[in-house]
Formats: sequence, C-alpha cells, structure tokens
Amino acid sequence: MTDTIQPHLIQPGDADEVLEAVQWAVAGETPLEVTGGATKRHLGRPCRAETRLDLSALSGITLYEPDELVLIAGAATPMVEIETALESANQQLAFEPMDLGALLDGGDDPLSGHSAVDGLGATLGGAVACNLCGPRRIKAGSARDHVLGFSAVSGRGAAFKSGGRVVKNVTGFDLGKLIAGSYGTLAVITSITVKVLPAPEKARTVLVMGAGDEEAAGIMAAALNSAFEVSGAAHLPVGVAADSGVGAVADARHSVTALRLEGPGPSVEYRCQALRQMFSAARHEVEELHSANSAVLWREIRDAVYLAADPESLVWRISVPPMDGPRIAAEVRALAPGRVFYDWGGGLVWLALEPRDDAAQAIVHGAAGASGGHATLIRAPLAVRAAVPVFQPQAPAVAALSARVKNAFDPEGILNPGRMTADPAGS
Repeated sequence: MTDTIQPHLIQPGDADEVLEAVQWAVAGETPLEVTGGATKRHLGRPCRAETRLDLSALSGITLYEPDELVLIAGAATPMVEIETALESANQQLAFEPMDLGALLDGGDDPLSGHSAVDGLGATLGGAVACNLCGPRRIKAGSARDHVLGFSAVSGRGAAFKSGGRVVKNVTGFDLGKLIAGSYGTLAVITSITVKVLPAPEKARTVLVMGAGDEEAAGIMAAALNSAFEVSGAAHLPVGVAADSGVGAVADARHSVTALRLEGPGPSVEYRCQALRQMFSAARHEVEELHSANSAVLWREIRDAVYLAADPESLVWRISVPPMDGPRIAAEVRALAPGRVFYDWGGGLVWLALEPRDDAAQAIVHGAAGASGGHATLIRAPLAVRAAVPVFQPQAPAVAALSARVKNAFDPEGILNPGRMTADPAGS
C-alpha cells in the first residue's frame, strides 16, 4: 500500500489499507479529506486538506440477515444498493436517510473519476457520518439510533470496533452515537452494522388544505398527539406546494399540511378515515394520497427538493421545538427574504434565503439558539462556508468537551480538518 500512496489521492482497497494510509498520514502529519461517494464534499465548512482518502473501494453488503433484522456493509456501499437489497425482503432503513443530491451539486470529481451525481452516489457511511434522517425521525429516530456497531480507524492510526450485531451487544460506551454526526472528523469508518425493520404494508397521506403556518403547526401537533400513530407531519406553504410532483398537491392552489399513516392495510384505512373526519370537522378541505403518490410526496419532503431549483439560494436547516417553527421562520424572513417549508411536525424548518455574503448567519443562529434549537447551513458558496459558522456555535462548556473528544480520537487533527469549525484542531 505504501508504494501506491499518491501525494493528493489515496485509494485503499480494504480496511487494512485504510489503517496503513492513516498511519502514514499521522507519521507525516498529513491532513486527510475523507470521502466515500464524494457527494457531501460541499456540506459543512471547506476541508483544509490537500490529500484525499477515497474509500470508494470499501463497498458491498457483507452480511444481510432479514430474519435477524441486521445488515453489515462497507462504509462506501451506495444507498441504492442497500435499498434494493432491503426492498427484496420488504424491509427498510426506518430512519429514512435523506439524499442531499438535489441540494448539493458536487459535480465531477477528477481525482477519483466518480461523479457526485452519476457515480458512486450517496453511501451508508455518509448517511451515518452526517447523521442523516428523514420525515420518520419523529417516530423512528435518526441514523445514530439505528447503528448497532462499526469498525473504524482513529486519527491516532489505531483500528477499533464498537458494538455488535444485536442491540444487547452494544455495551459500555456506545461510540456509534458519537461517530454519527461527526462528519468524519473523529475516525475513518470502514464497516457499519445497522438495524433494519419491516417496511409498512400500506402508506397513505391525509392532506389538510389551506392552513397558515401557525395553524398548520397546531394541526400537526393534534395529529401527532392523537392515537393514530402518524409517521410523518409536514407543511408546505402554497408557493412550495405548487412545486410538488404530486398533482393533488401542486394543483391544490392552497397550502398543504401532510400527515402520513403507515402499517397494516385495515389499520391504515381506519386511521386515515379518522384523521379525515377530525380535520374536516374543523372546516378544512381534506384530501388523501394512496401509496404511490404518498411515497413521491415524502421523498420530496425528505430530500428538500422544493429548495433545489435556485442554486444561488442559501439553504438552512433549522431544528427547533415544533410549535416555535413558524415564529422562528417569520423572524428570519422578516430580515432575510426567502421561502420556507416545515417537517417533523414543525420542528424542522427548511429555509432558502436570497444570496448574501454573511448567509444571514447571525440572524438564523440567533433565532434558532434563542429557542433552544440549532441551525446548519446546508448549501452556500465555498467562500461563504469558509467565512461563517456553518454549524450552530456551541456553548463554551460543550465546545470544550467536543475539543477533548476530538483530541482523544485525533490529536494531530488530520481527519477532515476544518470541516466543522474554523479551528483545524477542532475540525
């Protein structure tokens, strides 16, 4: 492996070669940009590394036991491959990881030959490293809640494992929850074990038409607090709803509040009718989507495709208490014009703002932080991402703890330096 290491690109063929590559980087104090499918190179702050560790060869499902609800795969295994395997057994990743391809235009990658759009694509390691999830987050949790175990190489150049193939084997420190959301700044993941679950037999979506943002937050709260087991609750203001690929949504000419129900057919039908009666009694026009259109709508919501059309807009993802979502969106938009839609019952606010050099960072982070939430700049030009905090600034005590964790895993700061903070040592 040492003879094949190039100054600007390292392409290990297996986990042993990943270990050798990281040890080489530690010995030479060479910072590494860690990638799999290379689709998220424009997510987070610009990485301060001229050498890239390309994990694309660490791909493939090594174990899948549908009866045991467990799957093990290389970190660079494409999500398409995993989803295809799960669909063949009528199973799914319940955390519903979003695909950022619609929002992030990674372009062609001349070093590896992969295209961020047409090549390897989004990978399991990327989903876990960025802790991605979708509309089912309110019921099933995020990626970190479904990681049973993983193998990795720390920034010290040491191989280690955490967890196992079943939940009861995850004893001691649950490092999966630490690695998920670390954006590759603590360790290079080589293999991941995830919990899978049966896919629902049926899915339908109740559409409540014409509610304003604040009223929609109340509708979603009522649905989520009901006995009807809603697995998705989102609100599309009228201008956003018009961009949907689902005719019943795009042609409504109203805002649309979507409530998803999943499970056995008779149960879904009963709960769907109950929800329709619940909101039609409140003098709202109510429609219903069956499985195919329901799947399209929630995929659009999951991937925030409504904000992808204008590549110049600045896209923010804000997580706040659900009932605060409309107020925070209004506060931000009063100072920085843009468009908005809501997921997670109003707790996830997606904002596309007009271009500006500061990305309205102080406005957005200030509004989110005041409500106890946090905001992440998902899309912005490189110069903007280099100049402003992409992630919500941490409180001093939390920042100090994060620095100690980073030092424990990667004391030389060689893994994705600068990706999360302006200080390369904190990555």
